[in-house]
Amino acid sequence: MDPARLRLLRELGDRGSVAAVAAAMHVSASAVSQQLAALQAGIGVPLTVKSGRRLVLTEAGEALAVAGSRVEEALAGARDAVASYLEHDPQPVRVSAFHSAGLTLFGPLLARLGDGIRVSLADADVARSEFAGLTADYDLVVAHRLAHEPEWPSERIVVTPLFVEPLDIALSAAHPLAALPAIRPEQLRGERWISTHPGFPLAGVLEHLGALSGTAPRIDHRINEFFLAATVVRAGAAIAVMPRFTAASLAVDGMVLRPVEGATLVRHVDVLARPDALARTPVRSVLAELRSIATAASKSADRP
Repeated sequence: MDPARLRLLRELGDRGSVAAVAAAMHVSASAVSQQLAALQAGIGVPLTVKSGRRLVLTEAGEALAVAGSRVEEALAGARDAVASYLEHDPQPVRVSAFHSAGLTLFGPLLARLGDGIRVSLADADVARSEFAGLTADYDLVVAHRLAHEPEWPSERIVVTPLFVEPLDIALSAAHPLAALPAIRPEQLRGERWISTHPGFPLAGVLEHLGALSGTAPRIDHRINEFFLAATVVRAGAAIAVMPRFTAASLAVDGMVLRPVEGATLVRHVDVLARPDALARTPVRSVLAELRSIATAASKSADRP
């Protein structure tokens, strides 16, 4: 089997369409289709099947894609062994993070790496279901999910936990509930809320709080960016759910964070990566720094 064709099969599974694979690989869609057909010709079972206008992997295709990722990992390890004898690795480590994680992690990461390992940083705030797919374009993807949501698909990616982050209520310092050390769910009835857009992890927290309080939350605003949400909170126009560690720097100038009493509200912040990306020494080094920074940030936020 040709490793390049196996890679195309894996890319199809991750990216969801022949057109997306072609765009990412800078080739024509017909070239991708021809290579997949050549791979299929040597396999006795169907690897793909039509689903509407899309071409998706069969169960056998998924299994071969997983096996192909191990081939790519071995090849990446071989390239890394050669790169260790070179003065510089020409490839930067590509890191993506959702906005609040980038705010917490990117600055300290650059400070720690200095002029050593090159990194290329990007913000990628997507729906929970799309984080795993980002590993096709980035070496390390900082992602988040709520505790009750499905775990990341681990067949073709490696999951490294960074921290489990409590979720608090962000209020104006002038709000009556701001004087309390903690807020009970029933005390949130009738409040006006800022929510993230549907499909994003924190949107589900308001549904959970509504179930606990017995009243569906009134959502006045849909804002994903915590910087923007904080300005609305400080104005006293609405309240919001915000993460304790990554939003700690925003809890100033008239905004406070308060925990919810009697409810465990947390999100899991993890790093997702393909096995072949982790075969590179610089990628593993950046991942180790991210874990160290995350540990420090969580301890600092918990300190009285």
